[in-house]
Amino acid sequence: MNDSPAQATPGELDEWVAALAAELGIDASGVSIGEVLDLTREVAHGVARPAGPLSTLLVGLAAGAGKGSIDELSAKAAALAARWPEQGRPRG
Repeated sequence: MNDSPAQATPGELDEWVAALAAELGIDASGVSIGEVLDLTREVAHGVARPAGPLSTLLVGLAAGAGKGSIDELSAKAAALAARWPEQGRPRG
């Protein structure tokens, strides 16, 4: 593995995802690592850094609940982040 976790190669990320999926007992073969990383970056920069990993968690939970594919749900989350805070916050 790479000496610096922050500088992981795409191959190392693939290995990590496969190992973690096996550890968790799930099939991650359909996970688009690029989509997830793009979503995390967009939310972290457009909303707040801590919102990035929280958003990916919520997308994963929604996908697990059958609400759509990771790609579809990531696109929804990214669209919300792009219009945040001007149009994104719920009115109430």
